[in-house]
Amino acid sequence: MDFLNVPLPQTIVREEGQGNFERALRLLKATLKNDLPEMLKNRLKYESERIKRLLYDYSIDEKDAKEKLASIGIKSEEFSTFIERGELDYITVNGKRKYEKKFLENFLFKFPKYKKSDDKQNEIRQLVNQRIDKLIKGDKPKTYRISAEINVTLKKDFRGEKLRCWLPVPKVENPVDSLDHIECDHEYKTPNKDFKIMTVYMEDVPKAGTKFIAKFTYTVHEQVNKLDPTQVRPLSSDQSEFLKEKPPHILFSPYLKALTKEIIKNEKNPYFKAKLIYDWMTKNINYSYMHAYSTYAQSLSDFAAVNMRGDCGVKALLFITMCRICGIPSKWQSGWFVTPKAISPHDWSYFYLEPYGWLPADLSFGGSRKNNEDRRNFYFGNMDAFRMVANSDFMTPFSPEKCYFRSDPYDNQVGELETENENIYYSDFETKMKVLSFEEII
Repeated sequence: MDFLNVPLPQTIVREEGQGNFERALRLLKATLKNDLPEMLKNRLKYESERIKRLLYDYSIDEKDAKEKLASIGIKSEEFSTFIERGELDYITVNGKRKYEKKFLENFLFKFPKYKKSDDKQNEIRQLVNQRIDKLIKGDKPKTYRISAEINVTLKKDFRGEKLRCWLPVPKVENPVDSLDHIECDHEYKTPNKDFKIMTVYMEDVPKAGTKFIAKFTYTVHEQVNKLDPTQVRPLSSDQSEFLKEKPPHILFSPYLKALTKEIIKNEKNPYFKAKLIYDWMTKNINYSYMHAYSTYAQSLSDFAAVNMRGDCGVKALLFITMCRICGIPSKWQSGWFVTPKAISPHDWSYFYLEPYGWLPADLSFGGSRKNNEDRRNFYFGNMDAFRMVANSDFMTPFSPEKCYFRSDPYDNQVGELETENENIYYSDFETKMKVLSFEEII
């Protein structure tokens, strides 16, 4: 999707900037009738899709947003104060403010003092902290066998004769040691091991209630590495693939190059460079929900570094970008955060040091533990085993490839659907993930 790095025509940018999205869509349609360079044509087609998704994600009006805040005790007059301070996320559509669907969740993440205690979340956090505390104190890393299920259900009928489905399944790469079993309720195909995105592919008919189920069992190990910075050496292997820009989100912008230099100063040791970036990010880039990545027109790495916020994937992209800027190979990994209690999508990163090889860095988990230095530091070079790896890169193809723009063009964590006529967006199917068993085996 290199075309995402192509700038938009000024007329489109002007109308979008004024909140005239319907006019922008009409201009896009008219412009696409002209004889255009292929990359520009693809960029304009995608922009039409992006606008539609943006309007879907920002669908709450101000009255509803105020009611949501009133439900947690915030008065209407306080709403204006939050607006004046620039603390509420919205776009302008036809002169009116529109707020994102996750408005309340995002607000509570930014202002946790208004949030009621979540017993389940507290239990999961305690479970993770107790385990990494033991690892920090020298407990031997363990291996686990995990069985899980993902299923998706179509909510309504769609035109067409064929419904195509891609569901994420474990990819055998560190820290996943083996994929022991896959069971699906349809005939399925999997890509060869060289594919960066691991899926099961199935087909059925596009009728309301059509369901796809994948169950699997895999083993995964905890990663604990004893690193001696004095032993770190210059690269002796070809890691050039992991030092490159990858538009639109791993871009060495002038701002990010300057920021990286400001953070690492004159440091030469790759270990300390990566650690300085990790420390700065985990202490300064706050966690926030993001709407669908497909709706962002700018580099997500720049977004995080300018707005000083982002979710797990955005933080991973910024870390990868800054590491590559200063000559440290770095890469993406994503899939699920899996505990005996629950599953949720999650993204993290790896960086490469000689002679240690690839080392994990979870900026999100580290940043959420900045009130405990041992726990914060643990996620630089170490990783818990509460993971299911499905993707070892982002913006890489499926097998078989989709015909239409993916709901998530970056990786696959909750499934993708399409017919021969159109993509089916997340709002039109329901995804459920659950843990079937979670056992320690070593």
